[in-house]
Amino acid sequence: MRFALTAGFVGVIVAANAATSALGLVTVAGVTVTAGTWLAGLAFVARDGLHGAGGSRWVLAAIVAGAAVSAALSPALALASGVAFLLSELADWSVYAPLRRRGRTRAALASNVVGSFVDTATFLLIAGFPLALAPAQVAIKITVSAAAVLGVRLAVLRQPVLTSGGGRHA
Repeated sequence: MRFALTAGFVGVIVAANAATSALGLVTVAGVTVTAGTWLAGLAFVARDGLHGAGGSRWVLAAIVAGAAVSAALSPALALASGVAFLLSELADWSVYAPLRRRGRTRAALASNVVGSFVDTATFLLIAGFPLALAPAQVAIKITVSAAAVLGVRLAVLRQPVLTSGGGRHA
């Protein structure tokens, strides 16, 4: 499971950086953001899953791997992305860890809000994009990550409860 989650997280990081490298800024429904913003919210959810399965070492290794692969596309974006994900990971974990006892969904939603602010400010500053993009980027990241977290939560709740045995005791 850890390897699948790692591959998913690295894949989303690279896809977000590839989108921003190829497309730069995109406007959808009158909102202008870096192209990778639409994928970054998914990265936060993948990061939460990897944290649960592998811990912070796996997350940090995946961030470094994502930045290294992304460097082939754009070294400047890879640096901005890597630093932004590392700093947002620290902020995310500082919120997620204490809230986890109250429920993973609540912890993921709250920590992804904090992570979205840190990731956005750091990325825009280092990559050289205007900070005026920040409100829209934060809103999109929070919306995408919340939709993914709640979607996973609903999928888990709908799973049938499996029992073992045929009803008779052996």
